[in-house]
Amino acid sequence: MIPEKELIIAPQDYSLLTDLYQLTMSACYVGEGIADKPASFELFVRRLPKNFGYLIAMGLEPALEYLENLSFSEQQIAALQKTGIFANAPAKFWDLLASGRFTGDVYAVPEGTAIFANEPILRIEAPLWQAQLVETYLLNTINYQTLIATKAARIRDIAGKTAKLLEFGTRRAFSPQASLWAARASLAAGFDGTSNVLAALQLGQKPQGTMAHSLVMAFKGLSGSEDEAFKAFHTYFPTATLLIDTYDTVAAAERLSQQEAIEVTGVRLDSGDLVTLSQKVRSLLPKINIFASGDLDEWEIERLQKAGASIDGYGVGTKLVTGTPVNGVYKLVEIDGIPTMKKSSSKVTYPGRKQVFRTISDGLIQQDRLGLATEDMRETEIPLLQLVMKQGKRIDSAETLDNIRQRTRNSVATIPKETRNISNPNLFSIKVSDAIKEAMI
Repeated sequence: MIPEKELIIAPQDYSLLTDLYQLTMSACYVGEGIADKPASFELFVRRLPKNFGYLIAMGLEPALEYLENLSFSEQQIAALQKTGIFANAPAKFWDLLASGRFTGDVYAVPEGTAIFANEPILRIEAPLWQAQLVETYLLNTINYQTLIATKAARIRDIAGKTAKLLEFGTRRAFSPQASLWAARASLAAGFDGTSNVLAALQLGQKPQGTMAHSLVMAFKGLSGSEDEAFKAFHTYFPTATLLIDTYDTVAAAERLSQQEAIEVTGVRLDSGDLVTLSQKVRSLLPKINIFASGDLDEWEIERLQKAGASIDGYGVGTKLVTGTPVNGVYKLVEIDGIPTMKKSSSKVTYPGRKQVFRTISDGLIQQDRLGLATEDMRETEIPLLQLVMKQGKRIDSAETLDNIRQRTRNSVATIPKETRNISNPNLFSIKVSDAIKEAMI
C-alpha cells in the first residue's frame, strides 16, 4: 500500500487517479472480448448551476496533457494486483495495462467558448476500455476549471473592461492542485493576475498581490506605528498597494495623504462599508488606485457599483474558487457504430456522436442546433466541436492564455444580455435536430 505521507499527486500517478469501477469495467470488457470495440463518450452538463445562464468551457489543455501521458508502470500494476480485487480478471487485462496508451481521437469545444446545457464540451472516440478509463480525470479537470472560468467571466462582465481583477483564492481552493487550476482558469477567462506564485510562474505570468494585516500588526506591536509598516514596505516595494484597513481606514488614508516620503500608488480595503470607505479614501487620495477584497463575488461587485463605490479593482478569492459545482457527466453515445442512449428518469441522454452547430448574426448567438456529427452544416452555422487530438497525438500546440482570454471575451459578448444576467438569467434554448429525434425512437 502507498503510505499516507506520500499522498501527493505526480504526473506519473495520473493513470491511477480514477474511480475503481473504470478499472473493473475495463477488465470486464477485456474478459468479454469487447475492450477494443470503437466507442464514443461525450462530456456535457445536463443543467446549469443556479443563476448561471451559460458556461465557459475550460480545462482542455490539462485534459490533453493527461491523455498524451497516460500509462501504467510495473509498480502500479503490482499495487493493483496486490489489492486482490482483480483476482478473477483475465491475464490479458494486465497485458493491456502494461502496454496500453491512449490512442483515440478527441473532439472538443475550444477553451473560452460559451456553451449551454446538453451541449458536448468534449467527445472521446477510442477503444472502449480507453474511453472508459479516462472518464474520472476528464470530469475532474473540466468540471472544476469550467466552473472557475464561468465565474471569472461573469465577474469580468460585471466589473467592466477596465477594472483590475486579481485571483486570491489559493488558500481557499479545495486542494493545492485545485489552486493551480483555479488560477489558470480565472486568468484564461479574463482576470489580470493571480497571487499564486507557482501558478503565475508556470503560466509565464507575473504574480500579483498586496500585503497582509500581519505586517502592519507586527510593526505596530514593535514600533507602535502603523505608518512604520507603510514606510518599510514602500522602501522595498515602492509601487506596491498598501493595505490600510487594519485599524482605522480613514485615519490611515489621511496620514498617507500628508506624507511626502511615501508616494502611494494604490491602497487596498478588505473590510467595513466598502462604499463609504472607498468614497472617503478617494476624497483624501484622489490620484491613487483603490483596490477592494473580502468575500467578493459578481453579486457583491454589482452591488458596490450600483451604490456608487469608488473602486478600481477587485481581489476575488473564496467565492471564486468554491461554489455550486458544474455537474458535468460523461456518457456513452455510440459503441461499434451503434448509437446508445440512457433512458433513466430525468437523466435521458441523446444518442449518437453529436456536433453543436452555432449561428451568430449581428454579433449575437441566434441559435445553437444540436445535431449528429454526420449531419451537413448549414451555410450560416459554425461547428463548435473541433478535432484536437488524433490517434493519441495533439493536432496543434497548446494555446496561449492571451488567446483563450480573448476568445472568452469575444464569446461572452455574443451571448444575449438576458442570458448574461447574474440573477434569474433567461436560459438559452437549443434546438435538437430531427436526426437526433429520429434516433431516439
